[in-house]
Amino acid sequence: MRPSRGVPLLSAALVAAALAGPAPAAASDPGDGHCARQDRVRVPGAAFQRTACLPDLTTTGLAGTPYTDPADQTGLTARATHTPSGVPGVQIDGYFPDSSRFNATHGWRHDAQFVIRLPDRWNGGLVVTGAPGTRRQYATDKAISDQVLARGFAYAATDKGNNGTDFYRDGARPGDAVAEWNMRTTQLTRAARRAVAQRYGQAPHRTYMTGISNGGYLTRWQLENHPELYDGGVDWEGALWTAHGPNLLTSLPAAVARSVGSASDEDLYRVGFARGSEFLWPYHEKAYWGVTQKTYRAEFDPAYDPDCPGASAGSTLDEILAPCASDAAYDYASRPASVRRAVAEVALTGRVGKPLITVHGDLDTLLPKAADSDVYARMVDRSGRGALHRYYTIEGGTHVDGLYDTHPDRLRPILPCYLTAFEALVTWAERGVRPPADRTVGRPSGGDVVNACALDGSAAGSR
Repeated sequence: MRPSRGVPLLSAALVAAALAGPAPAAASDPGDGHCARQDRVRVPGAAFQRTACLPDLTTTGLAGTPYTDPADQTGLTARATHTPSGVPGVQIDGYFPDSSRFNATHGWRHDAQFVIRLPDRWNGGLVVTGAPGTRRQYATDKAISDQVLARGFAYAATDKGNNGTDFYRDGARPGDAVAEWNMRTTQLTRAARRAVAQRYGQAPHRTYMTGISNGGYLTRWQLENHPELYDGGVDWEGALWTAHGPNLLTSLPAAVARSVGSASDEDLYRVGFARGSEFLWPYHEKAYWGVTQKTYRAEFDPAYDPDCPGASAGSTLDEILAPCASDAAYDYASRPASVRRAVAEVALTGRVGKPLITVHGDLDTLLPKAADSDVYARMVDRSGRGALHRYYTIEGGTHVDGLYDTHPDRLRPILPCYLTAFEALVTWAERGVRPPADRTVGRPSGGDVVNACALDGSAAGSR
């Protein structure tokens, strides 16, 4: 953990004030009427869009409709998570021009799909995200969209331009598919800002980038490469890509090797997996390690084992999730320089240009923090941008909050800490009040651990 930067603690009163958000913009006055100006909204650059006036933009109101997809949200939140409701407004679904066809949502079979939600009562802000993992544009509806819409923010999400476990098939060169994720996020941010201006008669006063896992990587990359578009971001356990490591291809091979019996527990500890996370290893062995290693290896290093590409190396679910035997011996450092050049095209630098808050669970067993956010925090410090970064380790947090329901005695959901961090970011960007210094947020022994979290260790929560 980095030394304290002399930042005052976030008090309970400040959390309460932050929850109120910025003052609503004049254009969002209720007198403008439900779904006012929806006929004016044209998403710049979209090849197709469909606009709907809806009584509730949250997952509570959208359940059973084609305007969300609960299946794509599976596992990301704990069952007892409180979800807001009653946010009327405009939803725009559509897609940008793209040549790939992995996303079959709405029967469109067209990638670069997006969703933009514009609440009737707008607070003047916009939140942008990209899908975690290989999911699609509705994946974080419950974890992020519901929460920020209830606070008055407009919301926009992208499927990243390719998705599913065969995403690596997109692009002409190794690394192109991941590079498209960044381009599509930038494209959506610019387009959503203009759509917001059309709906409300003024551009957003604040734009925030955020995301989970691959969405956290997008947050880091955007704040490094396009800080002019954003006022800050919250990175929830973002994936780390660096050309010479660490990255997924330097930590996962040890996990795969252990799963096939050619590595020991000590080998996992050596590449960053946390002691105390062993109870999570059997699940990750079946559901994450194998398919993730072979898919990203196929994206950046397709020549390694042409007979075993990503998920295509299997016809049943078990075969798709299983590792390739060759991946147990994968050694990123010994691979040709072309592999590192491909990773370098999407690599992070730590040179963030706007405030960034990172939250990461100490029991993350897909992206172990010792090989990820700990490293990224040092990268930010070395780049001279440490004053723009806060890093909170969440004790008992793991990669997906849904695992809390299986291990409530050992885990805690990260979502409430993420929401507290988001409110701290808003207060930082809009009022100049700095969040707490970097720290480990302890797992409480009681209380509503699913829906409350205080970054400063006080009794105040995120609600």
